[in-house]
Amino acid sequence: MRIFLTGATGYIGSAVVRELIDAGHQVVGLVRSDNSAAKLNEAGAEVHHGNIDDLDSLRSGAATADGVIHLAFNHDFSNFAGSLITDLHAVEAIGAALEGSGKPFVITTHANGVAAENVMLSLAERGVRTSIIELCPSVHGEGDTGFVPRLINIAKTKGLSAYVEEGTNRWPAIHRLDAAHLYRLALEKAPAGSRLNGVADEGVPFRDIASVIGKHLNVPVVSISREEADAHFGFLSTLVALDIPRSSVATQELLGWRPVQPALIPDLEQTHYFNN
Repeated sequence: MRIFLTGATGYIGSAVVRELIDAGHQVVGLVRSDNSAAKLNEAGAEVHHGNIDDLDSLRSGAATADGVIHLAFNHDFSNFAGSLITDLHAVEAIGAALEGSGKPFVITTHANGVAAENVMLSLAERGVRTSIIELCPSVHGEGDTGFVPRLINIAKTKGLSAYVEEGTNRWPAIHRLDAAHLYRLALEKAPAGSRLNGVADEGVPFRDIASVIGKHLNVPVVSISREEADAHFGFLSTLVALDIPRSSVATQELLGWRPVQPALIPDLEQTHYFNN
């Protein structure tokens, strides 16, 4: 299939490019810059110039494809509501180009992104084979720029690796290569209207994450109170205290997907998170 992919040069998107090409698909990636275009060409994909604010570029890219995976998202936490609106408009534009075609359209859900999810559910009733993937707080692996590197930087800055109270609250996690495999399977065979859980580790105790970080940085691993968490973790303070285990059993049964990459703690035990 000829696949239009937004976010093609990102952390997850670049893994999806390789996953799709290795499976025999043709990839056309949305890029904004010449540097990104060069990276995409080097990976063996075609280039489609534009961005997620350019709705015409999204419509034209989707119209000439056999399916779409939408990964681009502006992670601007200072204006997250604005990022959600941009994403909603992107989903609407791509969906309009695919309506009635029976082609697959895969997106990632985002916190408070109900409006975009509702568009996907509506498209499933209008001839688009939509699926929505929910990823984990930690999509880990080499090149990670998400929550785990932020936790490492906080521990470096504060001189200690902290967890909240007992630290028994659990985070689900998934390796980026397992996530890339899930996106491909969703594209190839997920039924219309599917909601898929991108989960490998169902729940890693946060204290275990803090302990590995403390060991590798050679800093104390310390329990702090909920009241102290705001000052220590900043905007991450709510997330680090959440107990949010999740299961992907239904997703695995539906698609025949099996996570095979290292789990979060073994991945953290490798050196790549601590080389910089």
